[in-house]
Amino acid sequence: MKYSLPPVHGLLLRASCLDEIGIHLIRLGVAVIFLWIGALKFVPYEADSITPFVANNPVMSLFYAHPEQYKEHLTHEGQLDPVKREWQTANRTYSFSKGLGTVEILIGILVLSYFFSRRLGMVGAVLTFLTPLVTLSFLITTPEAWVQSTGDSEFGFPYLSGGGRLVLKDVLMLAGGVVMIADSARQLLSGRPSHVPSEVDLA
Repeated sequence: MKYSLPPVHGLLLRASCLDEIGIHLIRLGVAVIFLWIGALKFVPYEADSITPFVANNPVMSLFYAHPEQYKEHLTHEGQLDPVKREWQTANRTYSFSKGLGTVEILIGILVLSYFFSRRLGMVGAVLTFLTPLVTLSFLITTPEAWVQSTGDSEFGFPYLSGGGRLVLKDVLMLAGGVVMIADSARQLLSGRPSHVPSEVDLA
């Protein structure tokens, strides 16, 4: 007498194989984030929006001409203030943002390169892991990452502002980087790069 498995069992079996697709979706998602946001870094409003993070970072602030004056020249998304934009230009805000955007686009391309070069894909995976280590440090260095005291009793830690909530999401990027590194390492060790393997590839 034959016993048929319950429908849920079949669904679970299919779901158990989704990790093979999932790793590729992680790569595509990470690449989209880097490419899209990297491209936006060439647009003034995006460059303006990262000013507090850069100006308060002990290393990145060195790229600005006057990081200590950023609060006086902040603008909202969609706002055009010619005077403040002129200051941002002189502050090297836009030139730094374009440089950062170029780096982010390059990381996105390296992440996608996994599909034809496992080694380049590994480089992209490592950079994906390292990038959030920098951005998450903004939670420590940037006062604007937390709700400011303007009368309400809920401010400071643990009340993340809009910018802080955006930064916190990079925890997922960090985790995705680990998964991508592990998968790239397995592919390299197994000798299954995207092209025909050779002793040089595995050396």
